[in-house]
Amino acid sequence: MKVLVVGKGGREHAIVWKISQSRLVKKIYAAPGNAGIAKLAECIDIDQENIRELAHFAQRNSIDLTVVGSEFPLAQGIVDIFMERGLPIFGPTKQATQIESSKAFAKEFMRSNSIPTASWCCFDNFESALEFVATHSFPLVIKVDGLTGGKSTTIVYDLEEAKSIIAHIMIEKAWGEAGKRIIIEEFLEGEEATFMAFTDGSTILPLLPVKDYKRLMDEDLGPNTGGMGSVAPHTRIPQNGMKEVQEKIFSPAIDGLKKGGLLYKGILYAGVIFTKKGVKVLEFNSRFGDPEAQVSLPLLKNDLVELMLNTIEGTLDEVELEWDPGCTVGVVMASEGYPKRYKKGLPISGCENVENLENVYLFHSGTSMRGGQLVTDGGRVLTIVAKGPNFEEAVNTAYFAVDRITFEHAIWRTDIGQEFLKGIKEYEGNPTE
Repeated sequence: MKVLVVGKGGREHAIVWKISQSRLVKKIYAAPGNAGIAKLAECIDIDQENIRELAHFAQRNSIDLTVVGSEFPLAQGIVDIFMERGLPIFGPTKQATQIESSKAFAKEFMRSNSIPTASWCCFDNFESALEFVATHSFPLVIKVDGLTGGKSTTIVYDLEEAKSIIAHIMIEKAWGEAGKRIIIEEFLEGEEATFMAFTDGSTILPLLPVKDYKRLMDEDLGPNTGGMGSVAPHTRIPQNGMKEVQEKIFSPAIDGLKKGGLLYKGILYAGVIFTKKGVKVLEFNSRFGDPEAQVSLPLLKNDLVELMLNTIEGTLDEVELEWDPGCTVGVVMASEGYPKRYKKGLPISGCENVENLENVYLFHSGTSMRGGQLVTDGGRVLTIVAKGPNFEEAVNTAYFAVDRITFEHAIWRTDIGQEFLKGIKEYEGNPTE
């Protein structure tokens, strides 16, 4: 088989790495890829959002399977175009991807299908949004309706802060067209977790639950990012957490999509929070999380390509997921200034020091080669993942590896996985139980 992976980040590197282990695959292409992906695949100079050119490439090169990593080409309709041309592709259609590409659509979808989530209101008018926050207690959560790479959600603690954020989005157009509408919702407290599942539109196969660290700095301080680290499996969820997510979120979501005539074949991602009143959805995504994929795929024993083909063919009911009994910890190294402005082209050294370490996986997020030198080429630069029989070993190994890689003005969190070292019970049972 010839496989094309669309994207250029750490998630796509992890997907390419896992696909490279498949007995079915002879050749991997990546568009556009990065310096790390280039060691495993032939990188093609086509932007991930140039979906028609990607379809032409797939046709010309007789690609047997295309895997879409990022939400942006999914939201533009890459799956629809490939399906029209009879090209096998892993991911949901443009309409189904609205569950991620529009927060307003997702909220209405949850309301229609009785999926628990925070109470909310949607606004396309600046003055109406101001009137709303002036009459509600804080904290509140403000979200941009469209796609922003996971960086636009803001918790506001007083009226002045709320007015400033709303103006930044709706008047200053900080997020462009994505910010034409905003969602303002209640602030929820509890333990957050990421749940991802393969689905062919009928069968749901959940992956291990993951802990994602969205804030930039230690102790969950600083702005939201695309993710600064992750841990799998998440052992701080309630004992019946997976069952609750399956019954209250995944099953009604897939049923609702089916009832709405929306073709959903791919990964369904639910960011949830376990509150005192039960589990609630914070967000839906239509693909693997980043950096959640980087810690999930090293624990998955199944052939990823076979799973994706089962998904496309509607035969996931014939599959059972198998997992490594260990755990993984992933630490993101980013460029100073992320998630806002940052320098590119800074030389990276030390990757060769960790690439051959046992149970360490180095996934490139924002890198490129310049004159034979590996350099930074993004806000998030590398994700260093360590696997171990327990959290202590995985955490220590991950930071041992991080300390051996250097680039100017590198930043990373130093507390990834720390709460899992404090006598928390180990994960109990299969995630599908």
